[in-house]
Amino acid sequence: MPAHAAHHNDREIETLEEFDATVAARRTLAGFRVQAVDLTDRTRELLTTDTAGAVFLGCPMREDAAAKIRTDGAVVFPPVPGLPFDPYRGLVYSPDELFASLSDGYEATPDARAYAWFQQTKADGDIYASMLRAVHDDSLSDALDELLSGARVVGVMGGHAMGRGTQAYEGAARLGRELARAGFTVATGGGPGAMEAANLGAYAAPHDDEMLADALRLLAKAPTFTPSITEWAAAAFEVRSRWPKGGRSVGIPTWFYGHEPPNPFASHLAKYFANATREDGLLARSNAGVVFLPGAAGTVQEIFDNATPNYYESRGEPTPMVLVDRTHWTEKLPAWPLLKSLARERSMESRIALVDRIEEAPEALKRLSD
Repeated sequence: MPAHAAHHNDREIETLEEFDATVAARRTLAGFRVQAVDLTDRTRELLTTDTAGAVFLGCPMREDAAAKIRTDGAVVFPPVPGLPFDPYRGLVYSPDELFASLSDGYEATPDARAYAWFQQTKADGDIYASMLRAVHDDSLSDALDELLSGARVVGVMGGHAMGRGTQAYEGAARLGRELARAGFTVATGGGPGAMEAANLGAYAAPHDDEMLADALRLLAKAPTFTPSITEWAAAAFEVRSRWPKGGRSVGIPTWFYGHEPPNPFASHLAKYFANATREDGLLARSNAGVVFLPGAAGTVQEIFDNATPNYYESRGEPTPMVLVDRTHWTEKLPAWPLLKSLARERSMESRIALVDRIEEAPEALKRLSD
């Protein structure tokens, strides 16, 4: 597929292919924003192209090119050396990117190294590091908005403790598959447990039904990410290797919970440093509704983080909320009675539902959307 130049209303350039196409088509970079593109071998283009008002974010380039574009009036934010991540990145992550070097152990991966950097700089209280984290997270939010533009997104929330090989995990995977086959983009918190299961289901959607059953059996050999994240992740990559070209879904994890690795079944991973930004962004982008599977404190928080804008209609018309497992949400953690009381006599009242079984969730979503 040929690369396209940035449109007039989209002045961001995020790949070398987009850079080349834009220069060839427009003969100018004036006013454009170029994010994390290696321009070391594009010195001639930079020297001969107008860059007035352009902004270059973390783009490696030769010094004569940098001097020229500064003279044009461009702003240049140079790359930051020594980081295990790129704060200016223009695209979300892929599982292959975050788990690179997994064969040397999880500790060698960019994901683990970014968490270690986060822990160190957070302990130091370094304002420069906190600025880099903020720039990174804002870049991820921008990339995520571009990725999901026009998509019908259903969020699937649930606990990280749900183990592979369990009936609950299989149910969550089947839910993700059914939602993906219905044309929705599945979005999760991007971690293990219920989140991984839903992303796995979306990954399995283009394959025949037997593929998911076989994948579940293979994954059950490494049921949780403890004691070995390496073995847990390797089992997932084995599934991906046996059944390539899986379906698309999104995971939005966080390094705030560093003990939870991202799952490799989300085709796109937007991993944040700030958990509050991650939580709000995940729910705000679930424009076709959210399914809440049994979980603990994190899932309870997500229920009411989602209920608040629905209550005040601060994001417009309320979106569907489906809670799964009556016993869990009325007895073990009785969030449903409070949610129902909040919704009474408000427009969100017709957009909430409690179902007994996970198989009922897709129909409930459809009913609440009508």
